[in-house]
Amino acid sequence: MLNLTPRYTCTRIDELPAALQPLAAQSFTLARLYAGRGITAPDELETGLSGLLPAEMLHGVTEAVRLLDVAIDEGQRTLIVGDFDCDGATSTALMMRALIKMGAVVDFLVPDRFKYGYGLTPEIVELGIQTYKPDMIVTVDNGISSHDGVARAQADGITVIITDHHLTTKETPPAEAVVNPNQLDCNFSSKALVGVGVAFYVLGRLAKLRREAGKSSVQVSQYLDLVALGTIADVGVLDKNNRILVHHGLNAIRQGRCSLGILALLEQAGRDPKQLQAQDFGFVLGPRINAAGRMDNMRIGIECLLTDDWSTAQRLAQELEQLNRTRRHVEGEMRAQADSIVQALATADSNAKNDADESDETLIQPKTEKSAIDNQNRSIILYQDDWHQGVIGIVAGRLKESHYLPSIVFAPADTERTGDDDAIKGSARSIAGVHIRDAIEQVAERYPDLISHFGGHAMAAGLTIKRRHFDGFVTAFNEVMAQMDEEVFAEQKFTDGLLQAADFSLYFAEHLANASIWGHGFAPPIFDGVFEVLSFKILKDKHLKLSLRYPEVQYPIEAIQFNFDSSAWDYRAEKVHVLFQLDINEWNGKQSLQLMVKDLALVKETVEESK
Repeated sequence: MLNLTPRYTCTRIDELPAALQPLAAQSFTLARLYAGRGITAPDELETGLSGLLPAEMLHGVTEAVRLLDVAIDEGQRTLIVGDFDCDGATSTALMMRALIKMGAVVDFLVPDRFKYGYGLTPEIVELGIQTYKPDMIVTVDNGISSHDGVARAQADGITVIITDHHLTTKETPPAEAVVNPNQLDCNFSSKALVGVGVAFYVLGRLAKLRREAGKSSVQVSQYLDLVALGTIADVGVLDKNNRILVHHGLNAIRQGRCSLGILALLEQAGRDPKQLQAQDFGFVLGPRINAAGRMDNMRIGIECLLTDDWSTAQRLAQELEQLNRTRRHVEGEMRAQADSIVQALATADSNAKNDADESDETLIQPKTEKSAIDNQNRSIILYQDDWHQGVIGIVAGRLKESHYLPSIVFAPADTERTGDDDAIKGSARSIAGVHIRDAIEQVAERYPDLISHFGGHAMAAGLTIKRRHFDGFVTAFNEVMAQMDEEVFAEQKFTDGLLQAADFSLYFAEHLANASIWGHGFAPPIFDGVFEVLSFKILKDKHLKLSLRYPEVQYPIEAIQFNFDSSAWDYRAEKVHVLFQLDINEWNGKQSLQLMVKDLALVKETVEESK
C-alpha cells in the first residue's frame, strides 16, 4: 500500500444564510447540509421543469433543430451514432424513441469498442454508409474531436450533426451543426450536461418547434428516466439543472412510468422501483448496461432500453445480468493482478530510496507486463498483455480509490481493427485537483509522437499509445505530475461534522434520502462521531458489523463497514471514531436505521472533535 496520510476536512456550516432560516426551523441539520453544498436560497432547491436553463442558450441548437426538422419532413434517413457506455446508450435510446414519435426514418449504430474504437471514425462512417445509406448522421455523446469522420461523411454528401459534452481545447469539426455546452464558443451556463442531457435539450427544442408548427411532435419529458440514468451513470455534476432532470426521471421510475428495460433490470437486481435512489443509477443500473459495451456490444443495452415488450425486456435484462457477472469475474482477476504489481512496485520504490544510484523511476517489466510508478508516489500506470480492454477503466478507478493517485491502466488494442499489433489502449481515472485530460494533453504537446489519440474529462480519460512508447509515456506523465503541488496528492475525506442525537432515527434517514438528489457535485451527507462499541461481528472474513452507542441516544445503533482491514482492528476496542452515512437496512420486510461506515479509527484516550 502506498503511504499517504489522509486529511479530514469538515464542511459543516452552522451560521446559515438568512434565506435558509425558514428551512432551519423545520430541520437545522438539513439546512446546514444544504448550506455546506453552496445553497444560499430555497429557490436553488426547486425541482420544477420550468427551472431548467433555456435550450436557446446552447450554441448550435437552432441549426441542429432546423436540420432535423427538414430531415423529418423530407423523409431523410437519419443514423444515430452513439457511444458504448451508459450515457451513450441512454442518449441513443432517447434519440431513437423521440425521433420515431416525431415521424423520422431513423436507425442507430454504436461502435464495437474492440473493432472500431470510440467516436465517429472514418471506419464507422464507412460501416454506416454500407449498412444504412444515411442522408444525415447525428452523433450522441461523441463527435467533438471527430474531424476525420466528419470529413468522410461530408465527402459522401451526408449532413452531420454533432451532439456531445466532452471537453475540447481545439476547433470543433466543421459539421453542419455542433451542440456541446463545453465547446469554446458556447455560453450555456451549465457545463455539467452529459451526453443524454444534450440530446434531451436538442429533442426538446425540436419537439417545441414542430408542435408550434402543427407537425407531429412528442412530449420529450416522458423520457426523463433515460436522462436521469445516463446523467448519474456518467457521473455528471449535480448542479441545479442536472438535479431537476434527475429528480423527474427518478420519480417517473418510482411510479413505473419508464422504459420496460429499466424495470426489467431492476427486477434482475432484486430492487423495488418504488424505493429507488439516485445513487442506484450508478451502482445498480449503470453497471449492468455498461457490461454490454465492456464485454460484448452495447446494442444489447440499447435494445433493452428501446423495447416495449415485457418478455423481450426480461430476456435482454437477463443477458445484461450475465454479462455483468462475467465482467465482475474478469475485473476481480485483473484487480488482484494489479494490486500485486502495485505492491511490488511500492516495495521496490521503498528499496530504491536507499540506493543513491537508482533512477527516478522504478520499473517492473516481466515478460507480459509493464508497470511504473514514480518515486514520489504521484501516479500508477500499468499494462499487461492479457488484460481485457473493456474492464481497464474499472480497474483504474479501483486503483485510484485504493491509493488516491491518478491511475492509468492499459490493455492491447484490437489488432484486427488497427492493423497495428503495437497499439495499446489506456483508461485513466483521477483525483480532485488533477485534471487528467489536461495532464495527458500536456504530455501530447511536449512529446507529439507519444500519444496517438486521447480525450475525456477532468476525472476520466482514454488514450492510445504504442507499446514501445510505454516507458516514454510514463516518464513524460510523471514530469507533469512532478510539477503539481504536493498537497493535491494528500487524500481528503470530508465530513458534515457531528450529527445531533435526535437525528439518529429511521425517520430522519428516510427524510434525508429524499431531501435532494445527492451525488457527484452535491455530495451525499456524511457525518462523524465517537461511539462506544457494544459488540461486533466479522462477516465473511471481510465485513465488520458493529452495535454502537452514541451519547444521548437511548438505543443501540447498528453499523456496518464493507471490505474493512481486519489487520487494523483491535478486538478489545471500546470506542471508535466513525465516518458514516445514514442508511436504511431492509431485512425480512422490516426497515431499521443503519450506519454505513466509510472510515473508522480506534479511540484509545480522546479524539478531537471535528471543527
